[in-house]
Amino acid sequence: MTPKKRAERSAAAMWDNDPATQWFGMELVEVDEGRAVLSMKVERHHCNGHGTCHGGVSFSLADSAFAFACNSRNVSTVGQHVMMSYLAPGRAGDRLTARAEEISLTGRSGIYDVSVTNQEGQVIAEMRGCSRAIKGRHFEE
Repeated sequence: MTPKKRAERSAAAMWDNDPATQWFGMELVEVDEGRAVLSMKVERHHCNGHGTCHGGVSFSLADSAFAFACNSRNVSTVGQHVMMSYLAPGRAGDRLTARAEEISLTGRSGIYDVSVTNQEGQVIAEMRGCSRAIKGRHFEE
């Protein structure tokens, strides 16, 4: 099985068991080994009292991209810790895209960078996530 096919099968299995990502209105755009791209439209109910996209929403988008990237090898993997920097506000009507990229994978520990941009390519937020592989697989090979 190619790495891309393994990533796609892992993503499909995860997607089927991930109602939170679906509830937010996220879409899985692309997945490959150590990489994932998710996007979503910011709706009015995603906005906070400032009229901008709630930080928890953009965090959730970045976190889901991180999850699909670090689970792309059909090894159950969880987030160990993350750091998120908010650089600009998202707004209702924006299409936000999170691109997660593996920086390092050593043994059971990985490091991933996630960039969240709007439809104009403006960076909204940056996240660094550290992952830890646990027991289990998403599908039988």
